[in-house]
Amino acid sequence: MDILNSLALSLLSPMVLAFILGIVASLIRSDLKIPPEIYAAMTIYLLFAIGLKGGAKLDGVAFSDFWKPLVAALALSLAIPVWSYMLLRKFGKFDGVNSAALAAHYGSVSAVTFGEALAFLEILKVSAEPYVAALLAVMEVPAIIVAIFLVGKATIKAGGGSIREVLRELITSKSIVLLIGGMVIGLLAGKKGAEQVAPLFDAPFRGVLTLFLLEVGLVTGRRLGDLKHAGWRLVVFAIAMPFLHGVLGVWLGALCGMSVGGATILGTLAASASYIAAPAAVRVALPTASPAIYLTASLALTFPFNVIFGIPAYYSFARWLVPA
Repeated sequence: MDILNSLALSLLSPMVLAFILGIVASLIRSDLKIPPEIYAAMTIYLLFAIGLKGGAKLDGVAFSDFWKPLVAALALSLAIPVWSYMLLRKFGKFDGVNSAALAAHYGSVSAVTFGEALAFLEILKVSAEPYVAALLAVMEVPAIIVAIFLVGKATIKAGGGSIREVLRELITSKSIVLLIGGMVIGLLAGKKGAEQVAPLFDAPFRGVLTLFLLEVGLVTGRRLGDLKHAGWRLVVFAIAMPFLHGVLGVWLGALCGMSVGGATILGTLAASASYIAAPAAVRVALPTASPAIYLTASLALTFPFNVIFGIPAYYSFARWLVPA
């Protein structure tokens, strides 16, 4: 019954309803659209707000308090692309380049899914550990590098991108700069400094996230037609594997002594698929990979599954697993 209550709460949240509205608007071919400039501004706002608030919460937290979850997060980001790549090659019947592109997306994380998980917990008045934003930052890059190296240096060079270009693209990408930069600013400014900008980065966060998910819904609705060409193997992978990764992440979080909220967040991160950082890196390193495959999987399948069904399921599992 607990999972049904969580699912109902998720479905009736403004963020999820806005996402569904975006899909419906696309399907009925409405002229509703959000200007690219506003979408870019919302992306910057959300990434920086997550980093800033996460950094401020780290003020006064000792490294000894979160090294175990940090190691677990890093282990997930290194392991997920490896077994994803192998599964996509053997079960999915994808070639090496597209398997690596998908593995990069599913090994990396989605900051927006992370933000939705935080909003979901806030509605329930369930707190998470102050260092969870650090887990987000740690998990974003390693998986992309692992997945790209799995396909081989020769393939990368033949495709036109060099290892140096890929690393530069990752390190200087806006998601990394905003997340890490925001965390450093928040940590240096401390909780008192964060209070000075709380009217902009705290209260409006869920409102901006709602508008952002409306746009994501519009984009998702436009990509639903690609599912006809995706193949059943991709559909199964894009739903089953994130769920299994989420369950694994929750279990590891509980094993590391995290709270219900913290384990839910780690599970959500493990289950999420990047559609900001990973596509940018893949375009450089694996230009022959098909965006219709990796964007359809991450955006049209995994993201909706996690936002609507996954997060409530990970939370319910965390409640069952973590001692009260």
